[in-house]
Amino acid sequence: MTDWRSSTFEVRLGPPGHGGFCVARHEGRVVFVRHGLPGELVRVVVTEDRGGSFCRADAVEIVEPSPDRVPATCPVAGPGGAGCCDFSYATPNAQRALKAAVVAEQLRRLAGIEREIDVEPLVGADPDESAGGWRTRVRLAVDAQGKAGVHRYRGSEVIADLRCPQPVSGAMDGIADQSWTPGADLVIAVDGDGVRHIVELAPAARDVHARNDRGNRSNTERRRASARRAATHAPRAESVLAGSGRAAEYVSGRRWEISAGAFWQAHRGAAQCYSDLIAQWSGLRSGEHAWDLYSGAGVFAARLGEQVGSSGGVLGVESARSAVADGAAALGDLPWVRLRAGRVERLLEAAAAPDTVVLDPPRAGASKDVVGPVTARGPARIVHIGCDPAAFARDLGLYQAAGYRLSELRAFDAFPATHHVECVALLEPSA
Repeated sequence: MTDWRSSTFEVRLGPPGHGGFCVARHEGRVVFVRHGLPGELVRVVVTEDRGGSFCRADAVEIVEPSPDRVPATCPVAGPGGAGCCDFSYATPNAQRALKAAVVAEQLRRLAGIEREIDVEPLVGADPDESAGGWRTRVRLAVDAQGKAGVHRYRGSEVIADLRCPQPVSGAMDGIADQSWTPGADLVIAVDGDGVRHIVELAPAARDVHARNDRGNRSNTERRRASARRAATHAPRAESVLAGSGRAAEYVSGRRWEISAGAFWQAHRGAAQCYSDLIAQWSGLRSGEHAWDLYSGAGVFAARLGEQVGSSGGVLGVESARSAVADGAAALGDLPWVRLRAGRVERLLEAAAAPDTVVLDPPRAGASKDVVGPVTARGPARIVHIGCDPAAFARDLGLYQAAGYRLSELRAFDAFPATHHVECVALLEPSA
């Protein structure tokens, strides 16, 4: 088969696909096209072709634009640029419709669930935030010249352009003007008190085997990206360059103090919105028991603990020991809430049977190794949160196979101008 890389041609775009692209067809092959909207006629440049039934391309000219197209709000994420703002060229309503279509398709294909999806703004969100100003946490890479930037989409090259509008006001002030340690990462967090913290992570060790793959540029880039992801998550020395490195955050009047580099919801309103919804759906009463799995610093465990009271109990399980320590400090007035460090699937057998289980797994989802033990304990209610539609749909299919039905589902536009969406499901026994 001919390698189409760098080829140009016109295509009519079809429906959106999972990952921030639209699906098109050309000469019998599927083409995943970024930077276009359904129904548009566009001229594309093929950016990646591994052979097989599909290739990837960027729309570089909009021949017949959609009525939903607007001037892009992000100058960094265009063709050949970063992967930050996939949909910044679409109206807010169109962005949410694209995400809704993807969630519905994944639920139908992976879980056999036919459901109309409405992606809604977060409760209390600024109606203009699709133009930016919602992200409180940013992670940047530093290039060989010491300039901070973002990675090129599906690549390892650093783009030293910080004009992406996502960060809250003041987060990026002065960052582009300074020189940083080449190869380091910067974590920038603006906390609940408005304090900016900047933490520099020492350069990560790179996998030398990612340097070359017989001249195949696509394979080389994939290997480099894989090596970079692995190195990114390995332990690294930290230097606090601004603020204290300890971010103060607030949910329902409770204060947390966490490492600036630790996980916290990126959208400034997300933690409160999800916490309120979980409290509404948990159905917990005084004296009952709950599990909060992948609990982080215990934001949801706190709400569950307040509902069950001292005669009940809450078990939170989180793999990051630092998050467990931060959560224990914040929840000191709730001794019946126990946070434990470890892998979720290893800590459930000896726990008291729960009335309600809340799960907020990482992007890869919970999988059968966790869904199986959870459903085997027969909770009356399961609240499952997912930020990846495919993993979310797969997990819902596992719950259904275990005898649970989807009672409620809400989808939130927690990452405006991007293809990402947060889904929250309430599951109850089928019988």
